[in-house]
Amino acid sequence: MKKGDIPSHVAVIMDGNRRWAKNKSLPRSEGHRRGAEVIEPLMDAAMDLGIKVVSLYAFSTENWMRPRTEIASLWKLLDYFFKAKIDVITSKGVRIKHSGLDAMLPASTYETIARAVDATRHNRRLILNFCVNYGGQQEIVHAVNSWLETRKGGEKISTGKLERNLFTAELPPVDLMIRTGGECRISNFLIWQIAYAELLFMDVLWPDFSPRHFYKSIYDYQQRERRFGGI
Repeated sequence: MKKGDIPSHVAVIMDGNRRWAKNKSLPRSEGHRRGAEVIEPLMDAAMDLGIKVVSLYAFSTENWMRPRTEIASLWKLLDYFFKAKIDVITSKGVRIKHSGLDAMLPASTYETIARAVDATRHNRRLILNFCVNYGGQQEIVHAVNSWLETRKGGEKISTGKLERNLFTAELPPVDLMIRTGGECRISNFLIWQIAYAELLFMDVLWPDFSPRHFYKSIYDYQQRERRFGGI
């Protein structure tokens, strides 16, 4: 692996929790619980490689269509994860960021995320960007509306002005997007930020994803020639 060719920003669509549980005749909640356990080893592997940002698709705006019991279990799991892992995350120098719409989030989940963001705000080793109640199209609409609120006269919007109003305004563009679970689609995730990203689709279900899979993903990324529209 070439140390000098490491992506700055890796985005991950953590797909396959429910199928993993079904394959093992377990409840969906157990698949999500096992999937949450993968995050810390992934975080450690990213820091080992010197990656600066990892964005995780934790809950999409479309996930509200799932059964209420499953949604409730996801909120409980998210609350538990931040409360159980915050000391470890802080000690490792990881900063938590939230990208997504605050509206509709349960009060307890909103408060838990806000506390994690505040507690880690000075950390610089890695940004772990949790995309919760997030949708790429919705983010762009939100960014345009935010810009319109401060628009002056007949000022026209530009890519730079829009980017400054995205949830990810402070983050670099995505270099590599990984999707587990065997599906080959991006599912409305960071659709502005992946304009020139390399896309990698893996068959492994998310609960089975290991640091070995992550290192292999980075190796595959390094074999590609990124032209950014040039020759």
